[in-house]
Amino acid sequence: MTLLSRRRFLKSLAASSALSLSACQNLLRTSAKARVVIVGGGFGGATAAKTLRLLDSNIHITLIEPKANYITCPGSNWLFAGLSNLDRLTVDYRALKDQYAIDVLTDRVNAVDRSLRRLTLASGNVVAYDRLILSPGIAFRWNAIDGYSPVVAEIFPHAWQAGPQTLLLAKQLQSMSDGGVVVIAAPPDPYRCPPGPYERASMMAYWLKQHKPRSKIIILDPKRSFSKQALFEAGWTKHYGYGTSNSLIEWHSLADNPVTQLDKRSKTLITDFGDRFSGDVLNIIPPQVANELTHQTGLTNLSGWCPVKPETAQSIFDDYIHVIGDAAHFAPLPKSAFAANSEAKACAMAALGLLNGRTPEEPSWMNTCYSLITPSHGISVAGVYKLDADKNLISVEGAGGTSPQANASFAQREAGFALSGYQNLVSNTFY
Repeated sequence: MTLLSRRRFLKSLAASSALSLSACQNLLRTSAKARVVIVGGGFGGATAAKTLRLLDSNIHITLIEPKANYITCPGSNWLFAGLSNLDRLTVDYRALKDQYAIDVLTDRVNAVDRSLRRLTLASGNVVAYDRLILSPGIAFRWNAIDGYSPVVAEIFPHAWQAGPQTLLLAKQLQSMSDGGVVVIAAPPDPYRCPPGPYERASMMAYWLKQHKPRSKIIILDPKRSFSKQALFEAGWTKHYGYGTSNSLIEWHSLADNPVTQLDKRSKTLITDFGDRFSGDVLNIIPPQVANELTHQTGLTNLSGWCPVKPETAQSIFDDYIHVIGDAAHFAPLPKSAFAANSEAKACAMAALGLLNGRTPEEPSWMNTCYSLITPSHGISVAGVYKLDADKNLISVEGAGGTSPQANASFAQREAGFALSGYQNLVSNTFY
């Protein structure tokens, strides 16, 4: 994607979002005080709440989120390079409450009664809904690697949910001796933030190159390829000696020989064929499925994710429940914060249309994902998605694209876009 087309893409994205909301603001008013409840206050849930209010000033909106403050996963890898910290990644819900009159409950949902359309909260309160939007995020498949568990993750962190785990992993990296080895065990598809493990390796390598240059990062990958691989590898070659005997980063595809066991005492990951990879720091990112609440509510299939009707985000198991964000199956749209934001806007418009007895208009979706290889070298991928004649979600051919290779000035601009894109997404979602 050229710089000019990238700018046009971002401008058209902002313009189309503003236009669609303003055009519908006076068209989707509910005649009664309808109740929409949203579970999960991340980029999907918060965007859905804000969008609903922009579309309809009359509707009653409740956002239920167990944390009073939300630490964004986007941007959290930058902490390993010393480019950010948890305070800068933390947002709250004051604007949603004060500016958008959204009822924000700091609570946890214990159960969803689909027949009565009501939720029971950990506090004991009961909340009824006419439409329920779930954006609860992910859960980990702890049984995928023998010897790895939530308790063990406090020793060998996954850091795939930003917060204390991120700090723990950063401290382990900083405490490692020069010449030490970091082993990153990447998860199989699908999972939250497909480029995340490789940006993490890049940010760690940037810090190690400055402070502990004799060290090494080994990525163990159950996949044969990964998101933006050519761009990452070109950047690793340029900055970290990738492909040489002195490379800071090694990538190993273990597609036919995945990691199946952790030996805690020796800090060793063991594959199905018995290969052993030892490290001073182990970052184990487990396979993922939809959050436990969706399983308890009967909204998942054998894949572990929530199948939905993409045009409305309605669960195929319950027409009154919508699922968006990482928990939902929106493939080929990836599980990213930007995608969750896009899904949430389309879902909010569909939910209001259904409350008003209207057939929702057919939406389109967008995703863009930036990654940093160094603070001045960024890469990205962008895409546009639509429904085909059979209501299946497909990529729009020729729309979006990836960063060009071997263009230092563009890579520097992409790094700037990564930072501004993060700030814009946070503002668009929470403020």
